[in-house]
Amino acid sequence: MPLHRFFLPKGLYSAADKSAIAQAITKVYAILPAFYVVVVFVELDPGDFFVGGKASGRRVRINVEHVARNFEDGSPKRKRKFMERYEAALAPFTKARGIEWEVQIVDCDRLLWNIDGMAPPEENSDGERIWREEDKPVPLGKVEDVQVRAKL
Repeated sequence: MPLHRFFLPKGLYSAADKSAIAQAITKVYAILPAFYVVVVFVELDPGDFFVGGKASGRRVRINVEHVARNFEDGSPKRKRKFMERYEAALAPFTKARGIEWEVQIVDCDRLLWNIDGMAPPEENSDGERIWREEDKPVPLGKVEDVQVRAKL
């Protein structure tokens, strides 16, 4: 799953804004089951959010953890292309509103990830296609389990 944590001053975004942001981010990951994409908004009091030692009321800090997919090949071009897509999804909620923002993405080990006690199906597999179509984790049976365990 990609997990997106938005650290922001209280009241910066409305409930409708937050929903629209989550939907825009989910569209960036169209190849994944939609339920993989998690967006969390952590609102902070004005005295709890500082940038450069000064309280900030117009900045968003976004931490992203990639698990379902990552940039194992290390391709700078591929990484920057993803950042461009991500920034385009954020632009109506940041740049267009004069809000300052920062994004950091970290790749995580896919083998250390379970959903509902199950190892997610392999990338681009029939199992992942089923999870995407069902939009939820479903038990896939022995074949998929063996494929995941074989990589351990």
